[in-house]
Amino acid sequence: MQLDKTSYYDLSIFNRDEEFSLFHRLDFTTTTGGRDYLRKLFSTPLQDITAIENRQRALQYILEQEDKWPSIISNGTIVVVENYMEAQIEPVSSTEGLSLTISTLLYKTMYAPDNGFIKFSFAQLVNLVKGFRAFVETFNSDKTPKELKYLLDRAAHLLHLRDFSEILEADDSGKISNREILRYDHHIRKKHKKLVWELLDLYKKLDAYYAMAKAIKHYNLKFPTFENKPQPFIAAQQLYHLIIPQPVAYDITLDQQSHFLFLTGANMAGKTTFIKAIGVAVFLAHIGMGVPAQQMQLSFFHGIFSNIQVQDNIFKGESYFFSEVQRIKNTIIQINNGKNWLVLIDEMFKGTNVEDARNCSLAVIRGLLRSTNCLFILSTHLYEIADELQKESKILFKYFESQVIDDDLQFTYQLKDGIAKEKIGYLILKREKVLDLLQEIK
Repeated sequence: MQLDKTSYYDLSIFNRDEEFSLFHRLDFTTTTGGRDYLRKLFSTPLQDITAIENRQRALQYILEQEDKWPSIISNGTIVVVENYMEAQIEPVSSTEGLSLTISTLLYKTMYAPDNGFIKFSFAQLVNLVKGFRAFVETFNSDKTPKELKYLLDRAAHLLHLRDFSEILEADDSGKISNREILRYDHHIRKKHKKLVWELLDLYKKLDAYYAMAKAIKHYNLKFPTFENKPQPFIAAQQLYHLIIPQPVAYDITLDQQSHFLFLTGANMAGKTTFIKAIGVAVFLAHIGMGVPAQQMQLSFFHGIFSNIQVQDNIFKGESYFFSEVQRIKNTIIQINNGKNWLVLIDEMFKGTNVEDARNCSLAVIRGLLRSTNCLFILSTHLYEIADELQKESKILFKYFESQVIDDDLQFTYQLKDGIAKEKIGYLILKREKVLDLLQEIK
């Protein structure tokens, strides 16, 4: 699956205000490197159902044994060992012509700060190696899913190297002497630096996968089921938006018989949230995570393309309407490749007059209806165009209900069959006292 930068920001997967992003909400990593790798996983959705199911199995495997996850490795461990590997301190055994015992005594006396740094850092290196031993013993078996087994097999291979295995044996037997620490320091930093960096990289990846599993558990997400069908479809029960504090859940089905959802409703009634909820769920499914729904089945999508937060470009002298046209143009070019796409369009052609917007919208909708390989969700404030589309059999008409009770606007956030009828702009002006303020202008 692919998303362009605009779609990532439209769906708030990444956000310029980081705390409002989906990524931030799902980031349970404990290391800086793990967070960077998690961002990479979010930035590269998987490319087929087999890869998705492999990751689902890996995350499920972690969830089943979450209480056994080694806690000895922390972000502090990673930072200290990284600094240790980058340190420009000559190993003690470089002192030629002297026995190691004498060199050790001289080093402790003449280079006390360096000796303290090596001793402290080596203790964290031991924690790193011990943590990986626990990983291998607990999580690496014939039943380990492929995506995890590759990492753990490599870790097991590194632990069997002589110096690493000797360090573990020495630590198991009791306290490692300062003399032995300095001897191992020479071997590690002169011979095995690249291997230590590889261990650090392996842990960062494990941290990212563990974070995904923790997010699934924390938010009670459910693994979706993918069906290998040539035509796109989505069937979700009790789907909701993960970022909303108290979300309303919806049931929605889109398939080849009804592949175009025509969505109406008042501003603030819930249209945009609903569109984003579907986009986010489909995205999460394609990175192998659980989704915010009671149950979800879907086909594989080659991409998501959105038109939600179109902006003008004053530097290029482009109007809002021109930017809308360009985004629609890019959408048509992108989806006209025979692959399966989910296309999300929120309030199309807001940047021109009503009559022009009506004609443009009808032309685009009728053109998009010709597609056989895409699902479309479109919201509009132009209820009137629905009348001219009633005979289109593949359009599913839904609306968000709003009610006016004693001149008070109330939203139920309920998704219903049909087309909205309420026109409440004037009521909102009245409710917000704008009309009263206008009367006070002198």
